[in-house]
Amino acid sequence: MTPETLDRLRKVDTPTVCNAIEVIEGKRGFDRYTRGTILSSDQTAGALVGRARTAKIAAIAPPEEAPEVIKARRMDYYRHMATGPRPALAVVEDLDGENAVGAFWGEINTNVHKGFGLAGTLTNGVMRDLGDLPEGYPVLAGSIGPSHAFVHVREIGTPVTVFGMTIADGDLVHADRHGALVIPEPYIASIAAAIAKMQKTEAIVLDAARAPGFDFETFEAAWSAFEKART
Repeated sequence: MTPETLDRLRKVDTPTVCNAIEVIEGKRGFDRYTRGTILSSDQTAGALVGRARTAKIAAIAPPEEAPEVIKARRMDYYRHMATGPRPALAVVEDLDGENAVGAFWGEINTNVHKGFGLAGTLTNGVMRDLGDLPEGYPVLAGSIGPSHAFVHVREIGTPVTVFGMTIADGDLVHADRHGALVIPEPYIASIAAAIAKMQKTEAIVLDAARAPGFDFETFEAAWSAFEKART
């Protein structure tokens, strides 16, 4: 991914990237995006763009493995998050799903991950300490809660499923308060141009709608031009 592509992706929201992928494919039907409503720790934050660093956690019940095994795996988890390609974001599946209670993402853990150079977190799990999370490290989570319960790491670097979307370690993810998507590898080289084309095309209708004297006839003409430009 070139610096220019990264800059373009950071400046647009995730719905825009969804639409741009449809421009590349020439049809509707792209489905590598999240389902349901995601909570954002910072509604004003821009997009998270980066390679996924994946893991799985659980927290409802205490771990059954030996303490030294759990500790070693947690250190392996932090080593995984601290290394790898950048830009990157933590993508962590909470295996407790809708019953998740363990807030892995609080003041300490977010500061640690930000210090590792990660752009933010995408998780179906729990976040807390909302007033104390570091600036510039958004968390997109499934819920908010007060306790870390028995949270422990189960897997590192394996494919995860978050909000109905499966993400492999290393996938290029674009995420914001709307949700998240995976940009397929073959599309990375052309995604910036697709975004530019889509924005130029949408401006045909948007400029008309925002201008004084807009009416149905103006809309009809603009829509006709819009459809022609999309082909």
